[in-house]
Amino acid sequence: MPIVSARGLVKDYGSLRAVDTVDFDINEGECFGFLGPNGAGKTTVMGVIHCFMPPTAGDVRVFGMDVREHPSEIKARIGVMPQDDSLDPDLSVFENLVVYARYFDIPKKTSAPLAGELLNFVELTEKADTPIRGLSGGMKRRLLLARALMNTPDILILDEPTVGLDPHSRRAVWEKMDLLLSQGITLILTTHYMEEAQKICDRVAIMDSGKIRETDSPAELMEKYGGTLEHVYLSLTGRSLAD
Repeated sequence: MPIVSARGLVKDYGSLRAVDTVDFDINEGECFGFLGPNGAGKTTVMGVIHCFMPPTAGDVRVFGMDVREHPSEIKARIGVMPQDDSLDPDLSVFENLVVYARYFDIPKKTSAPLAGELLNFVELTEKADTPIRGLSGGMKRRLLLARALMNTPDILILDEPTVGLDPHSRRAVWEKMDLLLSQGITLILTTHYMEEAQKICDRVAIMDSGKIRETDSPAELMEKYGGTLEHVYLSLTGRSLAD
């Protein structure tokens, strides 16, 4: 059984159809990417998966549970790294993790040592007492990754995990994602970076205008359509990711 499955997923915002009748399966332990430009519907799909918003129509199941019927149980087992910086600027790096753990009813005697382990994992131990304002953009992205792991999730959702980062910081995040995959955590990410999709993802769903055009491994897609992933996207949608 897939760890996440969707059949006929539709999400409307008033008269706007953001996601238009999509199907997909995500397997346990893989890195699955939604590849497409801004406005393609990627973030909306992620929001439905982690029960941030209900689907308008269709059947979506996570861990075999319906997202409408079991949102609390599903949320407890998912970590989310958002695209936007949602860190509390009034707290230190360490405090951001410990306070966040309260949302999952994790006591401080458990969250404090875990926060220390995760800061070591993302190489921010020396910044533990630093206010958020004192972090670089790359450090903030790594802290958001650590925060998303505070509830020891089985699925980690990453919405544009390296957006706005320089090449060095981007590679540092990729290295952490590789380590998480080696630990058996399922990664689901959105991206519009071709290199990121090709390097990290086992499979990608090419999205445009709320629809999934095709799903396969980057290598299989490039072999089928010839050329780069950018060429694949152009072949499937008639436009480039930059449009």
